[in-house]
Amino acid sequence: MLFLNSFLVQPTTVDVEYLVIAGGGGGGKSIGGGGGGGGYLTGTATSLSFATAYVLTVGGGGAGSTNTSQRGANGSTSTFRSTSSTGGGGGTGQSVSSLNGSDGGSGGGGARNNTTGGSGTSGQGNNGGAGSNSGPALGAGGGGGASGAGSNGSSTGGGNGGGGTASSISGSSVTRAGGGGGGVSGAGSYSAGSGGAGGGGGGGNNVGIAGAAGGTNTGGGGGGGYGGATAENGGNGGSGVIILSIPEANTASFSGGVTQTSTTSGGRRIYTITAAGANDTVTFA
Repeated sequence: MLFLNSFLVQPTTVDVEYLVIAGGGGGGKSIGGGGGGGGYLTGTATSLSFATAYVLTVGGGGAGSTNTSQRGANGSTSTFRSTSSTGGGGGTGQSVSSLNGSDGGSGGGGARNNTTGGSGTSGQGNNGGAGSNSGPALGAGGGGGASGAGSNGSSTGGGNGGGGTASSISGSSVTRAGGGGGGVSGAGSYSAGSGGAGGGGGGGNNVGIAGAAGGTNTGGGGGGGYGGATAENGGNGGSGVIILSIPEANTASFSGGVTQTSTTSGGRRIYTITAAGANDTVTFA
């Protein structure tokens, strides 16, 4: 009699759904443009090997400008494997000689005396809004966001930051990577721009108000500073985040510099990585 041995071949690869958001850009000082939201990328990486350690880096937010002759700093890149999202562009301070907010994942807003917002990266974000040189408000432009451009500043107020994009990869819908609002000049009825939905910081308004910071681990852009009798600083951009979703039967392990939390939802194991340096990695099993 012939007997056939049967055995089960164990898998050695996994498909990983990911969301990779870079750090948001910092806002400009004194009627400053809002910072752009961090670049926003999502997709699925197929057949990742259990035997390979994959690069994992979470970008920090850019510092808001503390000098009217400087832009806010761009946010830093976030990377998972070969997927890298670009840091948000910094908003312009009112005395910067160049006309542009910085380019980035989403572009930074232009300030008063600076008519052009920075450009966003195709597939990751949108352009920043233009600043106005018309009084009385001399409104600065809002930073771009993942789902829309920043609004232009006007003679009556700062431009709003562009909206972020919602994702349900974590099990519930969360919006991230909004742009920062543009600052404004003069107290009274003139309104600074609002931060875009998804962590964008609002622009500085009324005497002594700096731009608000972008939300932590949202990639939101920082708001531009107020520019009346006291020239106020731009807000810092929010740090980025990486979210990885794998089948619940699988697991991930991380190198020592990674800060992460995990949960399960709908048959998936979900890792939210809030900090990871240039040499950090993730390995699947």
